[in-house]
Amino acid sequence: MLDFRPVLQIVGWLLVGLAAAMLIPAAVDLAAGSPEWAVFALSAGLTLFVGLALEAGMRSGWRRLSVRQTYLATALCWVVPCAFAALPFAFGKPQLAVTDALFEAICGLTTTNASVLAGLDHLPPGLLLWRGLLQWLGGAGTLAMAVAVLPALRVGGMQMFRIEMLMGGDKAAPRATRLATTLGSIYAGLTLAVGLLLWLAGMPGFDALVHAMATVSTGGFSTWDSSIGHFDNVRIDLVVTLGMVASGMPFLVFAQAAQGNVRALWRDAQLRWYFAILAAATVAMTLWLIFGLHYEFRTALRHGAFTVASAMTGTGFSTIDYSYWNGLPTALLLFTALLGGCAGSTTGGIKIFRLQLLLAGAMVQMRRLLRPHAVVIARFNRRQIPKEALEAVMGFVFVYALAFAALAMGLGLLGLDFVTSVSGAVGALTNFGPGLGPVIGPAGSFAVLSDPAKWLLGAGMLFGRLEMFPLLVLFIPGFWKQ
Repeated sequence: MLDFRPVLQIVGWLLVGLAAAMLIPAAVDLAAGSPEWAVFALSAGLTLFVGLALEAGMRSGWRRLSVRQTYLATALCWVVPCAFAALPFAFGKPQLAVTDALFEAICGLTTTNASVLAGLDHLPPGLLLWRGLLQWLGGAGTLAMAVAVLPALRVGGMQMFRIEMLMGGDKAAPRATRLATTLGSIYAGLTLAVGLLLWLAGMPGFDALVHAMATVSTGGFSTWDSSIGHFDNVRIDLVVTLGMVASGMPFLVFAQAAQGNVRALWRDAQLRWYFAILAAATVAMTLWLIFGLHYEFRTALRHGAFTVASAMTGTGFSTIDYSYWNGLPTALLLFTALLGGCAGSTTGGIKIFRLQLLLAGAMVQMRRLLRPHAVVIARFNRRQIPKEALEAVMGFVFVYALAFAALAMGLGLLGLDFVTSVSGAVGALTNFGPGLGPVIGPAGSFAVLSDPAKWLLGAGMLFGRLEMFPLLVLFIPGFWKQ
């Protein structure tokens, strides 16, 4: 029988960390003279109590999780914290209903810019900081899962990115600790760098901190209803664009560059494709803004590059309202959002390496049609692609397509129009957030959706963030049998 104790103990540790994080916005509200600090203090106390109870009551002396325990822990470590992260939204100044509070918390931890809150300009600073903190913590969790968990579980071809070789030949525990320290330092350092550059570019200090966390986590929560467009500052747009692009890159490449292997930035085929697709989409978007909306070249390049980077990295920031765009730009936004960034980053979407593996497999099949007896090997980054990795990628993309179709049709059955249903499904699964049209576009709000639609979208966000299989496997009857 599956032993739940080590899994629940890990959940307890996470809740203790979440409770500690709640004290930060409590201190900010207290310093600002806002009575909302008491809401965070109470929420932290409740979360801490449950976390300590799980940690103390579920001690089992375990050393290593089994595969089934790892799947269950991965799912619960995302689902359970969402319920406690929703407490400040339910009990604080917005006083959101249960569905809305959970939706906002899920958006935060899955780094999806699909908020139900309006009037951000008038909310207490602690709550605005809490939204940024949730996304920053969610981005850290995404990074840990992408680098350590999914490759070990061989989810969607991620076994191509096993990290045994990164830290040399020492023992597993010191190697894992060193890797976590390295990635954590890079993640925190990039956040501080983006925050400092935003402040130097003219953004107020508090706004710079929140937007830096939302940029590096590719979450997109802002402190203003009009997002980055509120500042209307070219330098701020440039810093955020570069921050989003950097956050869509594999963080392990940053680790290798920090160790002196700068050439890794140029030798990685995934990175070359990432920059090439970004550049091509930016050129296309810029030209459309010039000839379609008659923008001046610099303005078109500024907004075109920002919008493409925001979509491809799944950040969801906006500088202009693209709700009513149609034709080429909407196709570009949907394609880049579905494609996503690189494996080992904080972005969502299918990921570029899976497209590369699928194309490599297709090329092998076409060559075999011409030369049936030839020995043709599919390669990625100068390495042979294992057959099981190709099969995993094909299975992942197939399930991803089914999930998209099911989510879009579900939203349509709930009464949403075609554009809202399709773009909402893309925004949820890719953790991008905003859709197209007046309802959930950059100028719209998810608050107007029905509760069933919000539950469906929330499930889609978790489904996409966990890359589907850690949740799907829990519904296999054999999973719960010994």
